[in-house]
Amino acid sequence: MEKMRNFLNSWPGRLVLIGTLVPMAFLGVGTFGGSKIKPNELIKVGDRVVDVSTFQAELNAERNALIESGVDASLIDEQALIQIVLKRLTDKALLENQASVLGMTVSDEMITQLLQQFPVFQDNGQFSNEKFASYLQQNGLTKDVLFQIERLRLSLRQLITSILGTAIYPDSQVSRLIDLQLESREVWVNRYKWQDYADQVSVSDAEIQAYFEQNKQSLTKSATVDLSYIELDASQLKVDEPSEEEIRAQQAAYLKENGINAGPQLAQILLTGADAEERAKQIRAKLDAGESFEVLAKQYSDDPSGANGGDIGTFNPNVFGNDGVAIERALSGLGVGQVSQPVKSGFGYHIFKITKLNDNSAILANARNELLARAVQFKRSQAFEELSAKINTMATDGMGAADIAKQTGLTVAQIAAYPQTDNDTALNQPAIIAAAFDDFTIQNQGVSPNILIGEKNIWLQPSNYQPARALSFDEAKPVIKQRLIQQKASKLAMAAAQQAVEAAKASPAELARLTTPSANIGMSTRINPLLDSLELASLFLNQSGNDKDVWAVQTESGASVIVGGKVQKSSESPLSAEDRMRVVAVIRDNIGADQLEDYVHYLRQSSEVVINEDALKAQQR
Repeated sequence: MEKMRNFLNSWPGRLVLIGTLVPMAFLGVGTFGGSKIKPNELIKVGDRVVDVSTFQAELNAERNALIESGVDASLIDEQALIQIVLKRLTDKALLENQASVLGMTVSDEMITQLLQQFPVFQDNGQFSNEKFASYLQQNGLTKDVLFQIERLRLSLRQLITSILGTAIYPDSQVSRLIDLQLESREVWVNRYKWQDYADQVSVSDAEIQAYFEQNKQSLTKSATVDLSYIELDASQLKVDEPSEEEIRAQQAAYLKENGINAGPQLAQILLTGADAEERAKQIRAKLDAGESFEVLAKQYSDDPSGANGGDIGTFNPNVFGNDGVAIERALSGLGVGQVSQPVKSGFGYHIFKITKLNDNSAILANARNELLARAVQFKRSQAFEELSAKINTMATDGMGAADIAKQTGLTVAQIAAYPQTDNDTALNQPAIIAAAFDDFTIQNQGVSPNILIGEKNIWLQPSNYQPARALSFDEAKPVIKQRLIQQKASKLAMAAAQQAVEAAKASPAELARLTTPSANIGMSTRINPLLDSLELASLFLNQSGNDKDVWAVQTESGASVIVGGKVQKSSESPLSAEDRMRVVAVIRDNIGADQLEDYVHYLRQSSEVVINEDALKAQQR
């Protein structure tokens, strides 16, 4: 909130503060009682309301965006997603309400001018009343409603811009920030782990009792279920050896993927209608009598290809759907120039002529092992989908996990006291946890639908639900003891680190002991994955100008003694003038965003935000 206080002390901040507090004094904004919210409303801030349907649409859009970006749908934490969308819509409602309170509005004339510039309403560069009316009709809007939407959007932008505009950061400060990022120094790190000092400390029952009394609210046991689950791994499914026909079925796809013409080149005569079969027999007789295939195709074929003598290019069985196999059989054994018997498909009756054969036999012979593997994988994928569908049907019919496993030859695994939080089991994916604690599944004591994790489908049957509760003293005792041991051992580690620092400052030999090659991290800037955050934060705070500085820092794992060489500063920035301008814009945008976040936090503290908890719970199921 420091940035917020600085902002409110500036002259623009004072204007905003005055404009905020005066309307609040008259309108009662800031009171936290008496507001009612309707069942179809989820968020209410002053006059601004977010209904359930808007929330659902925003939630779906956020989820779809994650999936389209490549995130596995099964790994999306729905509860976290709901909270993100809830916060975003609440913040928007707070700002919209504040813009209204401050009297930030936009005239009809300005909105009209802006709408006239929208490309969707223009025809040949001019505003079109017809397109405007069509847009309103297609979106179920009236002119007044559209103006209201645009007025709200523009006033909100006006408020946000006024806050972001206060993010003034001098060029000299930007240059200083850039130069700081270019500093570097050689670093040696010697770490003192708290575990190495654990046997030197003891914790009394009185200390444990005192800690328990002070922290009992945070010492809780997670909600749990006893979890039975079935796991179906596609890669582990056993399938029969593929037949030659199944191997051949992979040939066309293999050749296509490798840019090789697969099937023969064909011409066809297609006959449709009620008399198609009889006409096909007559044309076949004409062909047997020596008449030209191309001439007959032009004369009798009901397909547009007849105009080109029936040429349809490379044979692709997928074009003919389920009839592709029958057509393959009709073409089997034919040579160039030979004609098939009439064969029926969903299009009608075909007579085919082989115009060219692509001899891929040598290529396919060399790819035999790959084709076999592809055929096996295809059969395994089919078996996986069929068995998954079968299990889902059994689960829907009310069968338990044990019965499903018995009928499918799978096994049921068990996890007792499966936790809802702090879950470090093998099944700690958010989608699994959400399904295991789904209210309907728990109450129904049924088996969940399949959850896809990688190449595995998992079905869950939770039982013996135990809600979250406060830990008793006896339950909390080992947890508290471990925490207190770590705290005390970390203090000893830090004391040892400080002693090492004092010794190194007094003795070159001790300093040399801390700067061995095994402790050397190399040259480091303010970004270094080899250092933890607390070590990194201290890296350039200790500068004496000496060849080497030595200091101790407390860390989460204990303590560290760090030796830093002389800080190297860059005399010239590698950034061009254009790049420097981009950096300036980014820094100012970030500072503005921070101030906006602080301002929204300020509005949360001073405005009444009503959340329909019943409607929100319905979204979380």
